[in-house]
Amino acid sequence: MTYIPTTDKVFDLFKQLNNTPRPSHHEERVADFLCNFARQHNLDYSRDEHNCVVIRKPATPGHEAATPIVILNHMDMVCVAEPGKQFDPLNDPIEAYTQDGWMHARGTSLGADNGIGLSMALAILQDDNIVHGPLEVITTTNEEDGMTGASNLSPDFIRGRKVINLDSEDYDTITTGAAGAYLQIHHLPTTRVKAPRGHSWYRVAIAGGRGGHSGVDINKGRASATTLLWALLNAIAQETIVNVASITVGDASASIASSGSAIICVPPDDAVEQVEDREAHFNEWLAQEYADTDPDVRCTIAPCEPCPQVIDPNQVVALMEALEQTPQGVIAMSDTMPGTVHTSNNVGMIRTNDGDITVSTHTRSFDVAEMEQTALDIKEAFAQVGATTELVMSAPAWQENPDSDFINLTSDTFNDVLGWRPRKVAMHFVLEAGFFVQKFPGIEMASIGPRIVEPHSTRERVEVKTIEDIWRVTVELLSRLA
Repeated sequence: MTYIPTTDKVFDLFKQLNNTPRPSHHEERVADFLCNFARQHNLDYSRDEHNCVVIRKPATPGHEAATPIVILNHMDMVCVAEPGKQFDPLNDPIEAYTQDGWMHARGTSLGADNGIGLSMALAILQDDNIVHGPLEVITTTNEEDGMTGASNLSPDFIRGRKVINLDSEDYDTITTGAAGAYLQIHHLPTTRVKAPRGHSWYRVAIAGGRGGHSGVDINKGRASATTLLWALLNAIAQETIVNVASITVGDASASIASSGSAIICVPPDDAVEQVEDREAHFNEWLAQEYADTDPDVRCTIAPCEPCPQVIDPNQVVALMEALEQTPQGVIAMSDTMPGTVHTSNNVGMIRTNDGDITVSTHTRSFDVAEMEQTALDIKEAFAQVGATTELVMSAPAWQENPDSDFINLTSDTFNDVLGWRPRKVAMHFVLEAGFFVQKFPGIEMASIGPRIVEPHSTRERVEVKTIEDIWRVTVELLSRLA
């Protein structure tokens, strides 16, 4: 019988990872952690200029001739926090706890995506009793906000061509395909003008949205703080003159924005009737519209301290025009995969800076031409109001042969270990597989993972039993591949 250790080491390593800050674009410390881990266990490793790390472990004695296997994960996580939570993602640990069979985080995202998979991979490297062939554990950077780690990998960084990707969130599936993605940042130049005198100042805010992953949760009808805040500001602007000093919406490009706020001022005579009364009316509408999907989403309109300057009103109008032409949510459902989103777009973040307003848009599709056209249309909408667009990521779609020997072996392993066969599905999230297929000819990939619910949000949680089950499947699959 195959030796399968307990998951104690997996959970211990996950705790160590969560004590190591690892937001996207800031993976230096977690890359150091991985390199130190390799040295402590006398394992060969490489680290590239983008902080991607591969750790190599020789085959279990007697299995040296087996096909090399790659285990793939990413080291970064989407860091979001509940409003009012004191949390510095560059320095503070993630506080995980378990309740009723699920692991959560206190007031922040959990980082189970993809920290659990990475912890499994490290636990395999740590245990010399697990049977495997030549093994490469590769961990990439910035998967969540551009995939620059995977897109810049050297063609000789790994030599294996069979990849177990542990970055999947649907426990009962083998992911055999993923949508492509276009991530764009639009920069609208702005100037500041002196704030009008004698006006009443307010902080207008949306909070309490469920948020979620802008791929797997995009078809759930959830409230986007991006569209809600803009609808609220537009409603106020229909009744009075509104000047805007700042806008802050969303925490990550790959998340549905759960909160956002703007600092505004209006003529004093209109303050109560046109602004403060708007809060009750808008909350009534929210309660009706999002009773099922976002029962806690609310708006608040509260007096605040004045600002010395506001954004040129013409530029606020320009931003409104561009956003009105930018889709939010599902654009088309798949004709061939029932219940699967084919094309979508998410406006993840809006920020007002000293010289511009930045807006992130994350477009996904299984059809590359349709994805590129949608992204081009969004870019053109912003160009018409004077904005420039920066392409952060163009990730290719990926489709594996669902009947390959490798996929079928993975399915057989599920059946033999857990007593049931997983579905083979393509998912409306983006995986690094497309880049790996481009860079490493002949590569095959099976993507599996525990049940992770509402990733990229403060409600992110992972079902503990499914961690244990995927761990057993992974260890057994390595033994069979050896």
